[in-house]
Amino acid sequence: MEMDSMASAIGVSVAVLRFLLCFAATIPVSFLHRLVPGGPAARHLYAAATGAYLSYLSFGFSSNLHFVVPMLLGYASMVLCRKYCGIVTFFLGFGYLIGCHVYYMSGDAWKEGGIDATGALMVITLKIISCVINYNDGLLKEEGLREAQKKNRLLKLPSLLEYFGYCLCCGSHFAGPVYEMKDYLEWTERKGIWQPTKQGRSPSPYFATLRALIQAAICMGLYLYLVPHFPLSRFTEPVYQEYGFLKRLSYQYMSGLTARWKYYFIWSISEASTIISGLGFSGWSNSDPNKPLWDRAKNVDVLGLELATSAVQIPLVWNIQVSTWLRHYVYERLIQNGKKPGFFQLLATQTVSAVWHGLYPGYIIFFVQSAIMIAGSRAIYRWQQASQTATIKNLLAVFNFVYTLVVLNYSSVGFMVLSLHETLVAYGSVYYIGTIIPIAIILLGNIIKPARAARPKARKDQ
Repeated sequence: MEMDSMASAIGVSVAVLRFLLCFAATIPVSFLHRLVPGGPAARHLYAAATGAYLSYLSFGFSSNLHFVVPMLLGYASMVLCRKYCGIVTFFLGFGYLIGCHVYYMSGDAWKEGGIDATGALMVITLKIISCVINYNDGLLKEEGLREAQKKNRLLKLPSLLEYFGYCLCCGSHFAGPVYEMKDYLEWTERKGIWQPTKQGRSPSPYFATLRALIQAAICMGLYLYLVPHFPLSRFTEPVYQEYGFLKRLSYQYMSGLTARWKYYFIWSISEASTIISGLGFSGWSNSDPNKPLWDRAKNVDVLGLELATSAVQIPLVWNIQVSTWLRHYVYERLIQNGKKPGFFQLLATQTVSAVWHGLYPGYIIFFVQSAIMIAGSRAIYRWQQASQTATIKNLLAVFNFVYTLVVLNYSSVGFMVLSLHETLVAYGSVYYIGTIIPIAIILLGNIIKPARAARPKARKDQ
């Protein structure tokens, strides 16, 4: 009864309140990981046990069963068929995740203010796949491997305890960030950058944690203030159709901005949790004096996204760790040796991202739109770089900023409303401007190609 009254007081369902309480609990749980006695084995056990218990409290017993299925499939593939374990686990993991998305219709639940375990399963799926692919990469010779492959590949099979600790670590699977098995092992074993120095120097996480918590509070405050003013239901209401073109376009911007504050809040909490555990530490800055960096915990750069001057910057500032995962395990692995990446690699990567989120038309449309938006922004940038006059360069820079702002928030409607009908109604209300303009720029970019800088001819006497 007390949970009911608390939930109604803040305007959420009991399930969401339970999730938020467990999610907030990941911060003290992660802090206590620093104090666990008994060495790495005890820390692995603590990470796995606390993650499983928080999942049970938040989603119920069935959630852990859903997590264990792909986890065991991934581990079995490493044991039984190392040569093909990466590709096998990629399709098995995504297949199981898609099945859960379809069964639970998770997108509808999230849209209506509900919650289920599929969001956490999404994070676990990426962790499983990266671990298995890195174990697969351990068979390959270092020559010809990309830097990320060299850094993250696993030469020996992690133990089952290490693997479960990695997947469920202190509830980090609730909302990420996604990180590598090798980093998790070094952190747990106090090796690499986490190895104590002779001077006993170790970074203090408390200021960075406090900063993340303050950011979370501001983001939640802005979300709660804005959401009543910009409901998603308005896209299909008659009053929206009565708006003028510019007002409809501005409403799309404001609805997108409003929704993003919710994600900023969630990722700020997960950032605080990862920082206070110590896992978020990524090294020392080159400044004098050195300052600790916490990039491994960072999932979003709020100002970097809201003030992005190019759509190309968006994967670098939004859902950062998942974008990094997509780059390392999809985009780069589709590039053939000796060839440059093109639109195919970009579209395939965005399609995988769409399927990871769920099979709703809105997700598919949004990520296809994202690929087109980024390709258009690249064309504008090429024109900008090839321009010989500062005035035209500046005009193209402003145009790229406005283009990114308009097309991003136009595209985001599909991600938010999910249904095909609502997406097309919203897009059609602004005459599909966010689809037509990027395609027109891409086509124009293939016609008006910037001149390449002339290479100096080799001198005969050289």
